[in-house]
Amino acid sequence: MTAVDLVLSAAFIAFAALSITLAVIDIRTHRLPNAIVLPAYPVTLVVLTVCCLLGEDWGRLARGLIGALALFVFYLALRLMSPRGMGGGDVKLAGLLGLLLAWVGWTALAVGTLAGFVLGGLYGIGLLAARRADRRTAIPFGPWMLAGAWIGIAVAVWSGDPLLSSVR
Repeated sequence: MTAVDLVLSAAFIAFAALSITLAVIDIRTHRLPNAIVLPAYPVTLVVLTVCCLLGEDWGRLARGLIGALALFVFYLALRLMSPRGMGGGDVKLAGLLGLLLAWVGWTALAVGTLAGFVLGGLYGIGLLAARRADRRTAIPFGPWMLAGAWIGIAVAVWSGDPLLSSVR
């Protein structure tokens, strides 16, 4: 196992803990706190930069930054089109997820983004079918975004777009 592998392993273990924390908070409060989401940006950028300094391809960091911007802008556009349909916390979380998913690969970004919407949509349909919600009922979307991100990471790793250099 290389130094990059160790740093990335620690980073994704931390991301798992962050994912659980944010999902629980969003389920309970319908909020994704800035105090948790925003500090994750510089921490993640530093960790990924350290990986590049240790020998990882700088193109991964560039791809991650492009993914962060793309997903942030996409979610921001959704928020602007329907402010009641997408929360500001979701928009902020999207940039972080875009950074991590695109670092893993374009497959992870595409699958992770789509999976979040599919999971959230299925949950909403289930609530409607069970008559536990109507079209105006707010549902926390952060947990579905995070679950989708983990699905995207898993699919990318299994499909040969690996997260860790030792998997290559």
